[in-house]
Amino acid sequence: MINPPSRFNLQESVAVITGGAGLLGVIHGLALAELGCYIILTDVNQTGLDISEKKIRNQYPEARIASFLMDVTLPESVNRVNQQLLNSGLSVDILINNAAINISANLVRNEMRFENFPLSTWHHELEVGLTGTILCCQVFGDLMAKRRRGVIINVASDLSVIAPNQNLYRVEGLEEKDQPVKPFSYSVIKTGLLGLSRYLATYWAQVGVRVNTISPGGVQSNQSDDFIKRISELVPMKRMAHDSDLIGAIQFLATDASSYMTGQNLIIDGGRSIW
Repeated sequence: MINPPSRFNLQESVAVITGGAGLLGVIHGLALAELGCYIILTDVNQTGLDISEKKIRNQYPEARIASFLMDVTLPESVNRVNQQLLNSGLSVDILINNAAINISANLVRNEMRFENFPLSTWHHELEVGLTGTILCCQVFGDLMAKRRRGVIINVASDLSVIAPNQNLYRVEGLEEKDQPVKPFSYSVIKTGLLGLSRYLATYWAQVGVRVNTISPGGVQSNQSDDFIKRISELVPMKRMAHDSDLIGAIQFLATDASSYMTGQNLIIDGGRSIW
């Protein structure tokens, strides 16, 4: 851990990160660990939580981290974790709503097309990505409002402001009806987070709770070389995002460095959305 300037100091803060077992959950954890924040990772995947915690500790051995199994779609699960934190003397200062379902376009090709999209899949994605965010804001955000301080960061996507380019997923030789596509559900849910952020930003503006959204472009992970090449051609900076590209944005939104910023959407996409 470094000694950050006072406006970036989170050594007295506690942050809950939902979807902590995922790629972005780890990135958010690393960002806050660097500033000394007490990190609470939550997810439904205990193995994934253990891996995330290990990755953060490998880089920041003195980081304060705790992990909890929590299902963001169940009020009783969110309330249980909140009560456990309160019983431990921990009050949540920062909430990062990161939990989401992101189905690959290539997993179930025909089923992911709009005209065939299963209602059960829509309900599940909506419950995790949007309803789960609402529930966490109701529980943790309400306590922030009562204490008259707090920060909420909702994790959206560049697909909250642009439509997916389905050419990225096309497979040579397949009929149109069988071409893989990015499901509509992801775009709709991520766009919904923008509306929720704006609503809560004004709802809690007078009680010291700031609510903003971060919209990353695609983060390079284990994608195929062909996909990376295709998407890089759509980005003015000619590459996908790296983990490090998101660190500073999270630190900015979580700290007093952004003290006069609320209801905004910080887009980190290498310029893709301006083309």
